[in-house]
Amino acid sequence: MSPTIDPSMIWDVCPRRRVVHRRRFLQVAGGTSLAVRSLGLAPTIAAGADQLRRQGKACILLWMQGGPSQFETWDPKPGHDNGGETKAISTDVPGIRIADNLPHLAKQASRLCVLRSLTSKEASHPRATFLMRTGYLPLASVKFPALGSHVAYHLGDRDFDLPVFVRIGRAGPASAKGGFLGVDYDPFVMTSATRKPDNTDAGIPAERYRRRVKLAESLESAFAEHGGGPLVGSHRKIYRKASQMVLSQRMTAFDVEQEPSSVRDQYGTGETASACLLARRLVEVGVPFVEISVGNWDTHADNFSLTKRLCEQIDRPVAALLEDLDQRGMLDRTLIVWAGEFGRTPRINGRGGRDHYPRAYSAVLAGCGVRGGQVIGATDAGGVDITEQPIPVPDFFRTIYRALGIDADHEYVSNIGRPITVADKGSAVESVFSG
Repeated sequence: MSPTIDPSMIWDVCPRRRVVHRRRFLQVAGGTSLAVRSLGLAPTIAAGADQLRRQGKACILLWMQGGPSQFETWDPKPGHDNGGETKAISTDVPGIRIADNLPHLAKQASRLCVLRSLTSKEASHPRATFLMRTGYLPLASVKFPALGSHVAYHLGDRDFDLPVFVRIGRAGPASAKGGFLGVDYDPFVMTSATRKPDNTDAGIPAERYRRRVKLAESLESAFAEHGGGPLVGSHRKIYRKASQMVLSQRMTAFDVEQEPSSVRDQYGTGETASACLLARRLVEVGVPFVEISVGNWDTHADNFSLTKRLCEQIDRPVAALLEDLDQRGMLDRTLIVWAGEFGRTPRINGRGGRDHYPRAYSAVLAGCGVRGGQVIGATDAGGVDITEQPIPVPDFFRTIYRALGIDADHEYVSNIGRPITVADKGSAVESVFSG
């Protein structure tokens, strides 16, 4: 006889706050009980999650806040009026040319999959950012989780003593948080990679620190006994997680000064260089998702000089990150995503700038099973329309999850009881992996 499932098992298997997993159970013929065969529900789910985490995959999102110009980065149009003053240069892959603003990344083209045909209809920063950070259009009733929250949820270890989603740079929009997955999957925000996170130095011996935490918990007990239990429970959970981090031996990963000078020199100088180096260090110790925010790419005026300076900030550090990950044997399990909320207009405006343009723009993927040395999609001679293989945003997200081994059709139940899949409807771009 098949074992009966206790409904409480659902919560025992996956007690993450405010999230319920939809599971298909077998209806026992002639009865009303729910059952599963073979291993049963709990071992099956746990085995799948553990197997995914054992692969040690991770993702580094290089977020180009403001909407980077595809013409000055990955899809230059030299010789056309829309191309402006930007030139194209050869790369280490014959036939692939990118903007002359990225000479170091041109030497990494064999590791890059350049997508020149992303497309959406969202031309305002808030909606486009929401879409490119979550994979969904905003709804007032649903708090959609960010890409990093999904990755942290599926690839992160709940007992890990560091944050599972780290953002380096600007705080980012409200959309780029845990949403209905809960605060456990909000990003841990670092405004700078050049110093340790704020308030993470206990300043006293570890045992003394633990005694203080225990004393604080005992002082809260009376409040908990008189109706404050839920509040106290949440407060203690936050403090225990913070304490676990403060006392962790892995905290040294946040100190980029511990890297040999030869490695730091490889990345160059500046905030983005430190952020890329820190991202590698965090992934190396087990953080599954790190986001680096670089901006502002919103070049409505003086596009060419501003974009050149922004490219100088990312070119050498990102090239070094790719090289470093590969040399350490980590690139095969670390997905690099370069993207912004949209591209810039083909037409150069009267202020020498480019405006918002979601019809055709670029993104880049590397590592984690992605086949480098290729360009997918194309735009016409003036960069106005896509002429080959349009990639809607849901397809882009499904491609990311495919690389990371995350089931894009995995269903949650949202904060309003609505079933929501990890990614919206669409299909992964299989040529990213097979060419």
